[in-house]
Amino acid sequence: MRSATITRQTAETEISVDINLDGTGVYDNQTGVGFFDHMLDQLARHSLIDMTIRAKGDLHIDDHHTVEDTGIALGQALVAALGDKRGIRRYGSCLLPMDDALVRCALDLSARPFLIWNMDLPTPKIGTFDSELVREFFQALSTHGGITLHIDALHGVNSHHMAEAAFKSVARALREAVEPDPRKGDAIPSTKGAL
Repeated sequence: MRSATITRQTAETEISVDINLDGTGVYDNQTGVGFFDHMLDQLARHSLIDMTIRAKGDLHIDDHHTVEDTGIALGQALVAALGDKRGIRRYGSCLLPMDDALVRCALDLSARPFLIWNMDLPTPKIGTFDSELVREFFQALSTHGGITLHIDALHGVNSHHMAEAAFKSVARALREAVEPDPRKGDAIPSTKGAL
């Protein structure tokens, strides 16, 4: 089983993340931030990664620490579940439409974190959620998951649709990247012999 459980506790948050890379997209995410939970549910459902997340954060200040620290813990869980990455496809991409939004994601589970973010959400809020936190989540996920992650909005006028398309496109790309490659057995997908 390619699974992992990560707990992270700071003065600002308490986070637990439990994932199974070989799941069916079952999810139970409770962070106290409604829109963020909805996005995490999309990430699990469309990546087919089973995901249970619990977060208690300093929401009386704002949602920032909860969102960022969840990204950190989820990235760490991905690293733990992937191990030495033998037999995976490593790369994934997705061009995802959602109504007015069209978002492209390409990623590499390279252990070389880098985020390219070409996505300007047109409103500062999505309901009560700060739009800038979408990028903060993916920055934390990329950094702590060792992911080279490119996210580009090609079209979009509705911030909710654009953010959701980003989560879904990352999910579909991640699904592809973590899948076993039937042609490579348990080989590490790098000419260096390590990732």
